[in-house]
Amino acid sequence: MRTTIACLLALACSAAPALAQTRTAKPLEIYVVDVEGGNATLFLTPSGETVLIDAGNGGAAAVRDAGRIMEAIKDAGVTKIDHLIITHWHGDHFGGLAELAKQIPIAQYIDHGPNVQAAQAADDFLKDVYPALFAKGTHMVAKPGDKLAVKDLDWRVVASAGQVLKTNLSGAGRPNPYCGAVSPAQAPDPTENAQSVSSYITFGKFRIVHMGDLTYNKELDLMCPTNRLGGADLFIVSHHGQAISNSPALVHALQPRAAIINNGTRKGGQPDAMRVLFSSPGLEDLWEMHFSLLSGQEYTVPGAFIANQWDQQGEGMPIGTWTPPLPGQQAPPAPAHNGKSNYFKITAQQDGTFTVTNTRNNFSKTYRPGGANATR
Repeated sequence: MRTTIACLLALACSAAPALAQTRTAKPLEIYVVDVEGGNATLFLTPSGETVLIDAGNGGAAAVRDAGRIMEAIKDAGVTKIDHLIITHWHGDHFGGLAELAKQIPIAQYIDHGPNVQAAQAADDFLKDVYPALFAKGTHMVAKPGDKLAVKDLDWRVVASAGQVLKTNLSGAGRPNPYCGAVSPAQAPDPTENAQSVSSYITFGKFRIVHMGDLTYNKELDLMCPTNRLGGADLFIVSHHGQAISNSPALVHALQPRAAIINNGTRKGGQPDAMRVLFSSPGLEDLWEMHFSLLSGQEYTVPGAFIANQWDQQGEGMPIGTWTPPLPGQQAPPAPAHNGKSNYFKITAQQDGTFTVTNTRNNFSKTYRPGGANATR
């Protein structure tokens, strides 16, 4: 009897440090920053290594968006960016980079290679500005299948420069039942969107997918007839929630438990894309960076899940969707939002538990393995 008790005590004592270590282990932190319908997503690993995907808008908005990214960086308590991924050469993704690089050191620059869509701002940046920036660090042209050297994370590039992963990630490779239900492939996309550097990131059992602005046909190339990625816990919605991306073959096959749209009030969150997201099997919640005038009440989410309200607020929430001008007609410029903005912060544990927090109202929701979740 004494031997049995001694053994039990010994087991309890030996297990206690491991349990304490599990409870106090640092989480993965992710900040989805409001850059008004552009993209900027910051990752901070438990070891203190950082990855930033995209740098917001350029032009007159560059100072504003770089400042908003720096606010998240300061909240994270870091002093440098170890890896910077520019998904593609559109101004809402690389535009704030030069301004940001003035404010924080960047060690590695990652992109898909040359610009394929002639645009003066992008061409000038790549010729006159970008080489001087990465000359201070290192430069990598990403290819599908590349594994980025990020501490604590298994970071896989699954699409880049118009090419997609041709082999299955670990545990993936089953036939994709959602390929038969999708509409036929769209017209070929000659723009930079189809060149996006797309990532599948694993932290223990937690999985996050960030595809940049990868468009419909490339999603089908990646996910059909075989699902080469498997599933995801968190999906950073592609292309600001536009319907030229976010096919059911991608979204429904991933079956994310939560999704975040980095949209603007008049960009992204369109009804066709929202229908795909809301009908995704297993999706518990959709979080929106802004209330979308493009979807109105019909396809919006409860206010607690929206980080920023809409511009020119009226007496009531619009029920119908806002109709943009016909192609070729000049739309009135959207109001500039240069004041306070709010972002989403995600903390994830290696067991797959993760929490999303809306910094506008401090509403947060925790998603636990097995489908149980708790709101606080």
